[in-house]
Amino acid sequence: MKYNETLQKAGVLLSLDGLHPASEGARVSFAGGKPKVTDGPFAEAKEVLGGYWMIQVNSKEQAIEWAKRCPASDNEVIEVRQVFEMAEFPADVQKAAAGFPELQSKSAKPGAQ
Repeated sequence: MKYNETLQKAGVLLSLDGLHPASEGARVSFAGGKPKVTDGPFAEAKEVLGGYWMIQVNSKEQAIEWAKRCPASDNEVIEVRQVFEMAEFPADVQKAAAGFPELQSKSAKPGAQ
């Protein structure tokens, strides 16, 4: 929790959550254009996502620096990925999303990682 408090005090934390095990989830795939639901557990899963932090920083390097500060265990890995900004989507997607103001506000923050 100390790490989470540090992120919050620095003003970079947007959200965080833990996730239930993949064995309790489901996957929806779309082979052949038709949705297929597969309930967990997933035998072929070598890596799973256990939770996430969403932070807003000015660069990938800053996001990596925050990840390096996490008090993680030997078997844990933090993957740093950038969230798409609305401006990065094609014009037709931007137009379709225009009717959803909550999508606009989330992507209005430049440099979010």
